[in-house]
Amino acid sequence: MVSAAELWRVAGRVADPEMPMLTLGDLGILRDVEERDGRVVVTVTPTYSGCPAMDAIRADLRAALREAGYGDVEIRVSLSPPWTTDWIGPDGRRKLAESGIAPPGPAPRPAGPVPVTLGRPRPPCLRCGAQDTEEISRFGPTACTALWRCRVCHEPFEHVKEI
Repeated sequence: MVSAAELWRVAGRVADPEMPMLTLGDLGILRDVEERDGRVVVTVTPTYSGCPAMDAIRADLRAALREAGYGDVEIRVSLSPPWTTDWIGPDGRRKLAESGIAPPGPAPRPAGPVPVTLGRPRPPCLRCGAQDTEEISRFGPTACTALWRCRVCHEPFEHVKEI
């Protein structure tokens, strides 16, 4: 019998290919890992349905589990429920900040009619802590990030978008 905790440990330590400071466990995309009739079945939820990193994630999960001695591995993708930045755990948020990437705030949760807002919350500068920041590009090095700049110390930084 395969230990569920060991399967989670092995799969959860696989690095995200786009933000390698995070593991799949930190990012919260690892949804289930179990053994079924001698086969390890892993379920992941991508950060968004067109995530280009999914091929690499599948290959890296399969390689890590095979290296740990689990030969028959199946990777499943589940789009429901959709991933949200709220699934990034405390360690993941800390690792993002330590790497110079502003972690996301709480994901929007409108109830009833969708409110119209005239702006989004601004992430604080990771270098000086100032709240006076501005978005300079909605698209960062990955689809999940945007580029921001501090108006006080003028340092640019990445920010994970809230979704």
